[in-house]
Amino acid sequence: MLRWLVALLSRSCLVSKGGAMFYAVRRGRRTGVYRTWAECQQQVNRFAAASFKKFATEREAWAFVNGGTPEEHREHQQQQQQPRPADAHGASAVTQENVSQRVESKEDLLCCSTCKRPYEQSANEEHTAKRAKHDEVHLAPTVSGDKFSYMGDFAVVYTDGCCSGNGRNRARAGIGVYWGPGHPLNISERLPGRQTNQRAEIHAACKAIEQAKSQNIKKLIIYTDSKFTINGITSWVDNWKTNGWRTSSGGSVINKEDFERLDSLSKGIEIQWMHIPGHAGFQGNEEADRLAREGATK
Repeated sequence: MLRWLVALLSRSCLVSKGGAMFYAVRRGRRTGVYRTWAECQQQVNRFAAASFKKFATEREAWAFVNGGTPEEHREHQQQQQQPRPADAHGASAVTQENVSQRVESKEDLLCCSTCKRPYEQSANEEHTAKRAKHDEVHLAPTVSGDKFSYMGDFAVVYTDGCCSGNGRNRARAGIGVYWGPGHPLNISERLPGRQTNQRAEIHAACKAIEQAKSQNIKKLIIYTDSKFTINGITSWVDNWKTNGWRTSSGGSVINKEDFERLDSLSKGIEIQWMHIPGHAGFQGNEEADRLAREGATK
């Protein structure tokens, strides 16, 4: 705590100059505020549940590191400048992390308005698997001349899958892959084969990787709201292969063929899997969801 206070007080709160930004790491190998994306990336790359964000001012960056959002920080400053009633008691601040956790919990319990099922804890899910990286604050990528968006030297893509009537005889599943506004590689397709939401999520990621390889992309960040897909490919698949595609409880892996394909496609390309809360207002995720829903109608 003392080190944190000293670090906070020792840093100026100036607006960045010359277009430079401040990169705040709330959860990572070393928390703090960094001046370059490369330094920030060292702290969050492959760090489970990393939390980071880019800011224009150092004051806002440190406010985020210390558990608040820039909006809360500004509101707090305004409240300090206004007289408060003697009997007023301020409620504890709600951090962006807590908001994100509530959004995820809601996603786990509720369906979306058209096609998504609640997050399924099926027989082939390993409950003890470690969490994949979770970028709940979502840095905005930069767009290059080739129309691909990049974070560092990683191309960025959003994938989503959905299934109306999931688990029923007349289910219709679709996949969506979103590279950016008007990008020629944006995909909206009907899912072939067994119509389920989980298969749609997996095959949307497969399609994105296929497209990336066709464009000679060597490093790829995949944003998806499917924890099942992320955990499956990053934590469970190696154990499944070792155990003859059996779960820890001895049951058969339901999506064996789907994960075999995803595992095979993931070779020869460096992929960072990033979870993003679904239906939380992130444009890339919303667009991928729209494409998936359109695909399900085809």
